[in-house]
Amino acid sequence: MQSIFGTDGIRGKFNVEITYSLAYKVGYALGLTLANNNPILIGRDTRISGDILLQAITTGIKASGKKFINLGICPTPAIPFLIKRKKLSSGIMISASHNPPEYNGIKIFNHNGQKITKNFENKIQKLIEELNQNISVPKKEISLKTNTELMVIYMESLIQTMGGENLSGMKIILDTCYGSATTCAKNIFQNLGADVRVINNSKNGLKINKNCGSTNLEPLKKALRENPADMGFSFDGDADRVIGVDSLGNVLDGDHILFLWGRELMEQKVLTNNLLISTQMANLGFEEAWNKIGGILYRTDVGDKYVHDAIKTKSAVLGGEQSGHILSKINNFSGDGILTALQISKYCKKKNITLNDWLKSSFEPFPQKLTNINLDFNINKINPKTKSLINQTISKFQEIYSANCRVYIRPSGTEPLMRVLVEAKNLQKVHALSNEITSKLILEINKIVN
Repeated sequence: MQSIFGTDGIRGKFNVEITYSLAYKVGYALGLTLANNNPILIGRDTRISGDILLQAITTGIKASGKKFINLGICPTPAIPFLIKRKKLSSGIMISASHNPPEYNGIKIFNHNGQKITKNFENKIQKLIEELNQNISVPKKEISLKTNTELMVIYMESLIQTMGGENLSGMKIILDTCYGSATTCAKNIFQNLGADVRVINNSKNGLKINKNCGSTNLEPLKKALRENPADMGFSFDGDADRVIGVDSLGNVLDGDHILFLWGRELMEQKVLTNNLLISTQMANLGFEEAWNKIGGILYRTDVGDKYVHDAIKTKSAVLGGEQSGHILSKINNFSGDGILTALQISKYCKKKNITLNDWLKSSFEPFPQKLTNINLDFNINKINPKTKSLINQTISKFQEIYSANCRVYIRPSGTEPLMRVLVEAKNLQKVHALSNEITSKLILEINKIVN
């Protein structure tokens, strides 16, 4: 059996890769693995399949002899925060993050509120393989009560990160993308005095991430054109990412957030070695500008767990991804889109500056083009020889084209896609090379697989 774990927990299409049976076994195996008898905290996003998977996981946990607390629909970062605050044994978030509604996933956190290690994943995997031979999965529904008090504690903690600052006088639009942020983002910003308008704010698991949220900024840009505001923030399905948009429609992505927030921390002399952690997707313009003001940018493989590992290893205080997944010391390096949006808003208020003006002081990005190639197979499930040939092809392409531009090719860890990033100083060159690389790569992959 190949590993069920990808770059961010277990992920796949519901009733294809992510089934009731698998979810039950994950709950059961986690319960058996934990030595600590304190309850396991469980939350989910708004996907329709979330309720079924919640039933499966909690039934599995109960069968293992462990207890659980159901947080209900919540942002992913609420889970790690509350695990630490309430000294719980572990936590599970049922979410496929920014993926479409037909996907779902299972993210597991340890007693410190951090995503479990590879070693821990292997223990769960081994138990599941044994369970596949020796267990029949019950489908009896159990009664699930939602703990609303814990969500209040999480919301209050976000307000406290403002250090007494408020957002009165600020007009802000939020796109909660029919997902986890619908539970609390509006209330938090309103409690801080902001004039808030929210779009896509119903808990609708059929619409989550569809043509909205951090992966599609058009609804937020349209809302800013029709109802002018100081700024807007667009979250993904489980609210661990955020992308900002200023009053004129300019985009504040994760690179800009890291540069601007990092520069503030640099001026406060709290940034270890003037170091920021990001990934191979980070823009070269960001890196050059950061180096120019005396900073160091350390790049990791794509995935917040790699960023997190590097932050810990290098004692950094801020890191993240271009996608808007930002990890800061404020909340023990748990990516929280609402927290990030609050910090950006706070800096604008304290500096008495618009987001548009602040963004003007950021770096000039190099032209980038990211192309997704659809694959009709899961690269993690093909035979090792074929996978090795594809990896060799990727390396060859990156080597051939690296003299003219920066090329970064990788299989998605969460979807059947190959992602091709091309970056150079000249926009026309980026488009031409991107088209050339993509079409040739498709032909090569098809030759290998077929």
